[in-house]
Amino acid sequence: MTFEDLGVIEPILKALDAKNYKEPTQIQERAIPVVLKRRDVLGSAQTGTGKTAAFAIPIIQLIHQIEKKQQGNRPVIRSLIVTPTRELAIQIDENIRDYAKHTFIKHAVIFGGVKQSKQVASLKNGVHILVATPGRLLDLIDQGYISLDTVKIFVLDEADRMLDMGFIHDIKKLLKLLPEKRQSLFFSATMPNNIVKLSSTILSNPQKIEVSPTSSTAETIQQFIYYTNRPDKKQLLVHILKDPELKQVLLFSRTKHGADRIARDLKKKRISVAAIHGDKSQNQRQRALSDFKDGNLRVLVATDIAARGIDIDKLRHVINYDIPNIAETYVHRIGRSGRAKEDGIAISICEPEENAYVRDIERLIKKKITVLSDNPFPQTDKPMTEAEKKEWNKEKQRRKQEFFAQRKASKQRRGGGGGKWRGR
Repeated sequence: MTFEDLGVIEPILKALDAKNYKEPTQIQERAIPVVLKRRDVLGSAQTGTGKTAAFAIPIIQLIHQIEKKQQGNRPVIRSLIVTPTRELAIQIDENIRDYAKHTFIKHAVIFGGVKQSKQVASLKNGVHILVATPGRLLDLIDQGYISLDTVKIFVLDEADRMLDMGFIHDIKKLLKLLPEKRQSLFFSATMPNNIVKLSSTILSNPQKIEVSPTSSTAETIQQFIYYTNRPDKKQLLVHILKDPELKQVLLFSRTKHGADRIARDLKKKRISVAAIHGDKSQNQRQRALSDFKDGNLRVLVATDIAARGIDIDKLRHVINYDIPNIAETYVHRIGRSGRAKEDGIAISICEPEENAYVRDIERLIKKKITVLSDNPFPQTDKPMTEAEKKEWNKEKQRRKQEFFAQRKASKQRRGGGGGKWRGR
């Protein structure tokens, strides 16, 4: 099967050939013809399966074919693509730019965290395809810079993450502003009941497409695990990174504070590293991501939300510094490697309290993760009992209260300076 067999037009085929896209992935093979037939789609696809191209290519083609008589007129928004994070919005827009470069299609991306002036300027010039995060989109609609009256194709991407991040009310507001007669495409990596319920309010008689369910991991990814003690994680990570084969590593931390701490520790070991998470400015996040893609950083430390949208060709290594407590998150994380049929290696570092999470993951993916015995810091501690956990949580809370009390006293001694404390 080729893209030409799917009915993709010559200008897009030329762009795909330049990116060395020879054969469509499974989601592309199944979704592109359906979207070209103007059907609604309910799609479930594992990360790394080529989902963006599955909706972007037919959208570009439909607009190019239907609107070509309007060339020369100021473009109006024909397709709206809504996605949860800035990084993912930028990634989708970059893909559209690549696929549409031999067409007359104009596109733009809008997101929060930066000044709106440049985004408003691009909107004033007119666009056919708009990629947006919900908050900035609604803000610019309220200001009168955007009207959705002309939208013919609506895409809701990463719907599960959208709900995780609390965007459900924003999505409901947008649905009221969209024309009733439209084509809608709904993509989500997972399909829990709340997602299915939301899809029923968006789609009309959709074609269901399910590819590589999230309980599976790509066959191209080798999975390994080190069992260690909590205090030894830092040293074990440095040991792992002594391997020169790990030239480019995406490393996952459970928390923003943890990501910053890991980055600081690695810098002390003269390892080029940066962290990205929700507390970083947009410019900081984009600079770190660009440096990583360009090979100027060896390690990029990310939280799960910040990592959505990171799409790096030939990224081989992913490290889970913290084992996720939701098994599906593990699948999403390691899916950042082994993309487009390339090989990938996922390495996890597990402390005793995370042993149960690993068992959940193995049940979900229906395979055992290979345990690495070449481990200078083997796990010797046992998981805490429920009573010990309760006592530990009390102690953490006491330390936290003590910390904030000391910080408040320090602030008062300095005269109560304004502004937010750094690092909160």
